[in-house]
Amino acid sequence: MLDIAPTELLMVAFVALVVIGPKDLPKAMRIVGYWVGKARGVGRQFRSGFDAMVREAELEEMEKKWAAENERIMREHPNNHESSGDETPPVEQLGDGQPSLPLDGAPPVMVEQPRLQAASNPQPPIDPADDHSKAPS
Repeated sequence: MLDIAPTELLMVAFVALVVIGPKDLPKAMRIVGYWVGKARGVGRQFRSGFDAMVREAELEEMEKKWAAENERIMREHPNNHESSGDETPPVEQLGDGQPSLPLDGAPPVMVEQPRLQAASNPQPPIDPADDHSKAPS
């Protein structure tokens, strides 16, 4: 980056104080700060655009590798992916003859709807405006 020694920076500040004057120096520093911020913003935007392009290129490369690997696996194991869609998954049997979860890991199907009951002593809803427990102390 830039190699500016503290003595050089002090010399620039002294010359700016003499040339611009103490009255207009804060305004000049504000303008310089504004333009430095703009330059950093442009640099940040350029870098983020460049990083996005690199990520996209890497992603395309990885997708090509994954597709090639997938094709290789499918060629090596042709019988594993050929199954008819009308087969039902095998089901484990419990000791009492009741089926449990299917072996393919599918979630169980709900056969009986839950019954909703009213609470024995319902409490009225809490109004946030009336809640004094969170009052500032």
